[in-house]
Amino acid sequence: MSTKSISLDDLVKIAPDVVFRDLDGEAVLLNLETGIYFGLNDVGTRMWNLLQEHGSLRKVFDQMLLEYEVTPEALEGDLCQLAAQLCEKGLLVAAQAT
Repeated sequence: MSTKSISLDDLVKIAPDVVFRDLDGEAVLLNLETGIYFGLNDVGTRMWNLLQEHGSLRKVFDQMLLEYEVTPEALEGDLCQLAAQLCEKGLLVAAQAT
C-alpha cells in the first residue's frame, strides 16, 4: 500500500514483529526486526488500540468521531496521516478483507 493512497477504506494490521507498550496513556511501538520505534501521544495510542481491535480505518474513524470533539475532516486527515507514517516505518501493513 502506498503511503500516499491511504484512505478510510483501507484495512491494516500490525506488522508481525511489532511490540506495543503503554506508558501511562502514551505508547511506544517497536519493530523488533528493524529496530524502528515510534512514540504515540494519548490520541495516537487510542488510534493504535482501535486499529489493533478493528483493522479498519473506517471503523476507527467512526469510533473516534464519537469519542472526541473534532471535525470529521480533521480526524480523517490525522488518522490517514498516522496510518501512512506507521506503514512507512513498517509498523502497520496492508490487510486483506476477510
